Amino acid sequence: MPELYLQRDQPPGVPPLSLTGERTLPDVPEENYWFRRHLAVYEWIAARAHGRRVVDLACGEGYGSAVLARTAASVVGVDANPEAFEHARLKYTGDRLRFERTMIELWTGDVDCVVLLQTIEHLQDPDAMLEHVRDLIGPRGVAYISTPNVLTLAPKGAQRSGNPWHVREYRADEYRALCERHFGSVDLLGLFHARKLRAHQWALEHAAWDAVHARLGITGWFYDRFTPAIGTRDFAFRRRRLDRALDFVAVLRP
Repeated sequence: MPELYLQRDQPPGVPPLSLTGERTLPDVPEENYWFRRHLAVYEWIAARAHGRRVVDLACGEGYGSAVLARTAASVVGVDANPEAFEHARLKYTGDRLRFERTMIELWTGDVDCVVLLQTIEHLQDPDAMLEHVRDLIGPRGVAYISTPNVLTLAPKGAQRSGNPWHVREYRADEYRALCERHFGSVDLLGLFHARKLRAHQWALEHAAWDAVHARLGITGWFYDRFTPAIGTRDFAFRRRRLDRALDFVAVLRP
């Protein structure tokens, strides 16, 4: 994706990041759907991370680490990208939150919870990464690892999405098998559209909405209002019909 969009209204002294497609960003209205889709998962994990010592690997812009720090005992956000690291360090501060710049495969620390969202599909050796995660959490820890569902991410009939940063994209059974090679307990959930996004999806699939808004000439007007209005409540978690999920969220224990 070309670097067409820049974060808006950043705090004084915080350099805005450009949207490249490698990671999602807050404060970019055109990116709001993807940002809220990611944020919904962070908020779901934060509700289950009370008192945990958390590392947020591949934390990117840092917004998710800040969400986790609302409930966790401590959070370390880790990212190798120098611009993302500097932005996160300056923008998100707090007694229970800090950021470190290093490769996620090399990070070590005293934690009992690992968060690794929308990253495993970027890695050349996902098995080695999962072994590292298992070592980090120890015998009583938990890991939350998400990845997109290739069946809903890729164009219909395509084998993969075409995202240049993705090495491997997964179906539910493939992702479960990957996780089960390294963890004794694997609980796999799917993230789905809810509320207005579910209604929008129904209109696309059953009411030819794409053709309707184009014919009426309201495409720009509609989506300029619809996209910024999307919130985290427009997503929901389920364990059924994972082939139709947007993303998979694996809850992993040794």
